[in-house]
Amino acid sequence: MNYKAILFDFDYTLGDSTNGIVLSVNYALVKLGHVQKSVEDIRKTIGLSLKDTYFTLTGDNNLNAAMLFSKYFKEKADRVMVDNTDLYPNVKESLLSLRHHGCKIGIVTTKFHYRIQQILQKCNVPDLVDLIVGAEDVQIEKPNPEGLILAVEQLGLLKEEVLYVGDSFVDAQTAQNAGISFVGVLTGTTTREEFADYPNLYIGDTVAEIVNYVL
Repeated sequence: MNYKAILFDFDYTLGDSTNGIVLSVNYALVKLGHVQKSVEDIRKTIGLSLKDTYFTLTGDNNLNAAMLFSKYFKEKADRVMVDNTDLYPNVKESLLSLRHHGCKIGIVTTKFHYRIQQILQKCNVPDLVDLIVGAEDVQIEKPNPEGLILAVEQLGLLKEEVLYVGDSFVDAQTAQNAGISFVGVLTGTTTREEFADYPNLYIGDTVAEIVNYVL
């Protein structure tokens, strides 16, 4: 294997938080006087920053409103997100396989760092991840490359030694902006055809398939 570390997005890459996200988004929207959105509309925003989620769902570009949306989202998510999140099948086994081959494992996500820690604890895999870069660890969200670059620096590696795996065009853009190789997974809402617009080494149906490809 040519890579010393594999970095993963979380939502729709390693796990599914749809129920918790829908509850939190609609709670925040109602608090701000907006109508609730459908599950499908909200699914299409998963992976965006909370600010961009607000802009996309409402068409309102008011930054102060977006900041309030983020506050209310977090307020609800602190109560419901962990219980409404599960890892995809075979993710634990895939991470164990990477670890067996001496590969470092990281998560670079728009979710909060502490939330990822809580989810990993709930799913009994806290020791399989070496590094987490979450929303509160960066100044600018994806597709800005800050989070990926920070992860590479903290691991003490070169960009060429790291691979990023994600489910969305935002993840693909982030890898491209960081100068890091990218592999797409089709467990989110981005299609194989949409991924073709961005540099990628491989597109797989699941993380398990991708790990087999990498190894």
